[in-house]
Amino acid sequence: MERKADAKARSGLDVLVAGAGYVGLAAAVSLKQARPGLAVALVDAAPAGSWERDGRASAIAAAACRMLDQLGIWAEIAPKAQAITEMIITDSRSADPVRPVFLTFGGEVAPGEPFAHMVTNRALNGALRAKAEKLGIDIIEGVAVQGFETDGAGMSVHLADGATLETRLLVAADGVNSKLRDMAGIKTVKWEYGQSGIVCTVAHERPHNGRAEEHFLPAGPFATLPLTPGEDGTNRSSIVWVERAEDAKTLVEGDDLVFEHELEQRFGLKLGEIRVADKPRAWPLGLTIARAFVAPRIALAGDAAHGIHPIAGQGLNLGFKDVAALAEVIVEADRLGQDIGALDVLERYQQWRRFDTVQMGITTDVLNRLFSNDITPLRTVRDIGLGLVERMPRLKEFFIRQASGLSSGTPRLLKGEAI
Repeated sequence: MERKADAKARSGLDVLVAGAGYVGLAAAVSLKQARPGLAVALVDAAPAGSWERDGRASAIAAAACRMLDQLGIWAEIAPKAQAITEMIITDSRSADPVRPVFLTFGGEVAPGEPFAHMVTNRALNGALRAKAEKLGIDIIEGVAVQGFETDGAGMSVHLADGATLETRLLVAADGVNSKLRDMAGIKTVKWEYGQSGIVCTVAHERPHNGRAEEHFLPAGPFATLPLTPGEDGTNRSSIVWVERAEDAKTLVEGDDLVFEHELEQRFGLKLGEIRVADKPRAWPLGLTIARAFVAPRIALAGDAAHGIHPIAGQGLNLGFKDVAALAEVIVEADRLGQDIGALDVLERYQQWRRFDTVQMGITTDVLNRLFSNDITPLRTVRDIGLGLVERMPRLKEFFIRQASGLSSGTPRLLKGEAI
């Protein structure tokens, strides 16, 4: 349940978070739990209850699971989460009769700790909202931020319903097309890939046993990600299918039988008979990185700071890294009696997160360009490279640590430590 007190009556906030997706909710919860004395509120342009209609699922790395456990909500999410016990990578054409496995990853970063889980967005968002309510965080829904002005001591944030909120810090977690980023005058580096990502849930005859697969096809990667069984016990997997933009539009908007045929060509029959369990959706793919992550009294987090290709499945986890780093910086500054919205404080967050984000953006961009083609010399080089990684246990372990979010410079929350 969200609190719906009159926004006009609110004043003297310490932190206002714009955007009540998982990044915005996690930011508000992290700050309020660590510093109960901070006055924290959320504002979201989406209508109340719209999050409950989100049928997608996300891969949550081990580090993010540790953070959610530290926030006291992983125990609620865990029964609804599917551990990824194995990851395999193939490189082939959809018509190839055999898809050789070039690379396999074991699923644990520590005994009994999978490197990732699949969790439905509804379960994740619902658990974070329940925690926010328990901590007394107000959520103002169905109202957009219309503008803001800063002064030496704080900022005035104007909402579309005529209310004005006073706060010391505004966290922009309002998505890749962030209006707040534009209002703050922050430019972006941005380009489109001419691809779209198709997402849907597939029911299948045989169990997946926790195995995730990523097939590199000429048009883009096709990922099969394991989900928990449906309420009726149906075996299910989530599909992230990258296609050329015009082909994706035709597939999603066209005949269901054509879609199912094309899906089966890529999915294969390894799990028996399959069927599409929900309405497929597609969204355009591109790279967007903000030229700055902060401005006076404003910090960008999640997709507002960076939107990357889903080829490495790191979008959500990059957002949680932002949350953990920002919370640690703000909490430390507050304990020292510093102004949490001051630019010199926010620049510590920017220095912590920007290099890692740019590095991940470049990595996913290069991987997409390298694998999303059918050029024979490139296919040969990349397949040799995958084969070499498969034969080097230490290198594989390094990649698993990276995928799990437990690389060097990890914020304390992502290690499962309190801030």
